[in-house]
Amino acid sequence: MKYVKATAVLPEKLIVEIQKYVQGETIYIPKPEKAHHKWGTRSGSRELIDDRNASIKYAFKDGHSIHQLAEEHFLSAETIKKIVYSK
Repeated sequence: MKYVKATAVLPEKLIVEIQKYVQGETIYIPKPEKAHHKWGTRSGSRELIDDRNASIKYAFKDGHSIHQLAEEHFLSAETIKKIVYSK
């Protein structure tokens, strides 16, 4: 997250109004809901994890054990269970 000086981007009247509530503090102004992206969608990480999880489910159905899959994918047995038993 980068910081921007309020005086560089906001009109003076708005700064005066904000100063009624906060002075000398850092405030966070969130993006509008429609501008949010779900985790990993922009970087492609979500797709990689979804593909990995599908591969794990397929291998489990094909007869691989929870322990084998945990070692192959460097995940805990509990994480593998969550993946294979989820819908």
